[in-house]
Amino acid sequence: MSTPDDWDTTGLTRAEKDQLPPEPRCSGVEAWVTGHLLPTYLRQSGPRTWCPQWWRHPDALERLEALWRAWEALRLDATTGMSVWWRDYADHHLPILPSPDGPFARCAARAHQSPPIPCPPDWWVQRPDA
Repeated sequence: MSTPDDWDTTGLTRAEKDQLPPEPRCSGVEAWVTGHLLPTYLRQSGPRTWCPQWWRHPDALERLEALWRAWEALRLDATTGMSVWWRDYADHHLPILPSPDGPFARCAARAHQSPPIPCPPDWWVQRPDA
C-alpha cells in the first residue's frame, strides 16, 4: 500500500490530487495491530491465546498485514465495508492465529498470560523486507 510519503504530488492539479488514495489511518501493521486490532479482538477472543511477541511469527505477520491492508481499503466503504472485512477477512484469519495448529501454537503457555507487548523500537528496521 502506498503511503503519503510515497506520493510525489509536485505539479499535480487539484483534481489529480483528489484522485490519490486517501491516507491510511494507521502508519503500518504494528500501529494497526496494537492500536486497533488487539484492543478489539482480545476482548472478544475468550480462551484463545495470543503470543505477546506476535511480530516474531512470520506467518502471523503475513496474515496480519493482509488483514490491515484489507481493513484500510474496506473502512472507506461506509455501507458494508466493515461487515465485509469481519466476514471475509477477520473471521477467517483471526481464529487461525491462536489455533492449536496456528502460528502461536508453539508459544509457551505462560507467555500467553501477559498482555501483548510493543515491538522493540528497531524491530522493523532489522527486517530486510520491511
